[in-house]
Amino acid sequence: MAKTNTIVIADAGPIIHLDELDSLALLAGFEKVIIPETVCHEVQQHRPFALSHPKIKFIRQRADSFSAQVNALIPIYTLHSGEQEALHLCCEVSNSLLLTDDTAARLAAKSLNIAVHGTLGVLLRAIRQQLLSKSQVIDLLQSIPSQTTLHIRPSLLQEVIAEVIKMK
Repeated sequence: MAKTNTIVIADAGPIIHLDELDSLALLAGFEKVIIPETVCHEVQQHRPFALSHPKIKFIRQRADSFSAQVNALIPIYTLHSGEQEALHLCCEVSNSLLLTDDTAARLAAKSLNIAVHGTLGVLLRAIRQQLLSKSQVIDLLQSIPSQTTLHIRPSLLQEVIAEVIKMK
């Protein structure tokens, strides 16, 4: 699997949800997957073996500094500690991608001009990277409501599935 030069800073949600789908190996295509300490604890609580996946070297890291911009957004978006730490790390690591499924964290990231994707984005990327076929991704998408704890509107899930069907 060819690695991209993308450095990912991950929140707990996508790691948990990809592990629930037995698709955590899709993260191995990124140059680095950095996990804030707070996120490590959260993942270990819900999916104790996810961070010991043999194909992925998760890098545990604490933020060295705290962005005043992130601090200003914490009360506005009611960001949890893992999301806060991930956003602080994104501000430290230039050109990083925040991986989160939390709507508030996604909005905060966008307001900070931080690129952001979630579980669905990782699955769609797998098609573009030719790691999975369209039919494999559709099967995974259809299994989200029954196999994962990811909360997603059924209408949004159907829109994404329709987009996958249209992909070339």
